[in-house]
Amino acid sequence: MSSQTNFVIPESSKFFWPLLEYKRISSYFGKRSSPTAYASSYHKGIDIPAPPGTNIYAAMSGIVVTAKFSGSGGCTITIQNGNIYTSYCHVSPNFIVSPGVYVEKGQLISQVGPKNVYGFPENKYRDNNGNPTNGATTGPHLHFAVRSGNDYLNPLDFF
Repeated sequence: MSSQTNFVIPESSKFFWPLLEYKRISSYFGKRSSPTAYASSYHKGIDIPAPPGTNIYAAMSGIVVTAKFSGSGGCTITIQNGNIYTSYCHVSPNFIVSPGVYVEKGQLISQVGPKNVYGFPENKYRDNNGNPTNGATTGPHLHFAVRSGNDYLNPLDFF
């Protein structure tokens, strides 16, 4: 995994902020203490807390390659543009985009999901009451990640 802090993208390629009303970051890219069971101590994205139902917009144009429950990321949407992938994790299980669909930068693609989600038999994540959670999460937020190939990059370098 590479943070590539000197990674530079052209001004015309700058990303669209995925949550218009919410800018606070509760967990930054890189090394951290794991906030919950099964969460990584190397955070591969940024966490932006927001209430369930908050609109999420595509940071870049591209093809939706994933819209499904995906382990620790919970309900996840991934968009590809060339060798760059953006992932939106802990989103609503009511997916409004699907794999193969082209989306424009700034287009509504989802909403922040609830802490608890049901109907995913492969979900091993649970809260303190034994209810299934939206991946490895302690509450509603957007986990936003960027990768090039297999290397995760600091999303803040793209804004």
